[in-house]
Amino acid sequence: MNKQKFIDKFLIAFMILAVFKIIGIGAQLFHESFWSVVGTLAIFLVVAFIIMIVITALKDKEQNRKNSGRRGSGGGSFYLEASLFDRIRSRYEELAEKYIAEKDYKKAAKVYMSLLQDNFRGAKTLEDGGFYNEAAAVYLKKLNNKSEAASCYEKAKQYKKAIDLYKELQQKEKVGDLYREISDIKNAHIYYQMVADDYTGNNQMVKASLVYSKKMEQPEEAQKILLKGWEEDKDAFNCLNNYFANVFDVRKLETEIQKLYHKTPSYKKTIYLEAMKHELKKDPKLQPVIRSIAYEIIAEKVGTRSEIINELKYFNPDDNVILKDISRFKTGRNKMLRN
Repeated sequence: MNKQKFIDKFLIAFMILAVFKIIGIGAQLFHESFWSVVGTLAIFLVVAFIIMIVITALKDKEQNRKNSGRRGSGGGSFYLEASLFDRIRSRYEELAEKYIAEKDYKKAAKVYMSLLQDNFRGAKTLEDGGFYNEAAAVYLKKLNNKSEAASCYEKAKQYKKAIDLYKELQQKEKVGDLYREISDIKNAHIYYQMVADDYTGNNQMVKASLVYSKKMEQPEEAQKILLKGWEEDKDAFNCLNNYFANVFDVRKLETEIQKLYHKTPSYKKTIYLEAMKHELKKDPKLQPVIRSIAYEIIAEKVGTRSEIINELKYFNPDDNVILKDISRFKTGRNKMLRN
């Protein structure tokens, strides 16, 4: 059997197998009707026509090569076959792009999966076209990608299926969100509590507080967690800053600032001073109390940390007398050090 006959027979066999593959996979994956299978055959006819064009072009090219005296060996046969399949693949790509441009996402997905053997692009094409359930099935059955499948089920509002997958993926906050979406508040709070406990166990107190306040609508619990973080030195500054940020009544905030200051140990007073810079800007009514606390902290620490005197300017930016006092203090301190 000469080389050309072998290639011709190979291509015939390839096309016959392609027909069965397209029909079989299409019917199995999409549970299609008779007319859908007919549509699949129409795709195949287009593809077969493309193959015929490519074969004809390659035959002409091979004949020209023979006529010019450049007879190839086994390498020429390999080149012919590789070139053929590259061209066919390129035609498949063009066909898929054509279907996408025509918004026929299912046909485009079939080309990707059945002809190009690219299940991921097939699933993504179905997802882009809004066929979320079909895309989820491909992500699960063909790619074992539970995360993408869960996302597609969520888009399709198949919340129970999405919840089952997110549970397997240990995405507890997402599980809580979807339970809340279907108004199952009890189960939502069970999973949110797991998330909050995980954050607390990792000393991420601010994140835990946000779960309580934003997801579970329990602001009191959020404040307790922030206070715990401040007292136990678990991201102390951010916990204190967020604790004050959650107090919206000015009088109550003033009371909390004074109360927490009196409980603050000496080694944490510089952190408290830093937090006071933020609170000073909130309301003019808070400024007398905050300045008094700031002066106390600076006076207590200046003996061991002389640079803390510079903090006075944050609490009195427009007071020229204070600024001069700071300058005189620094000059006198430098003279003492030199002597």
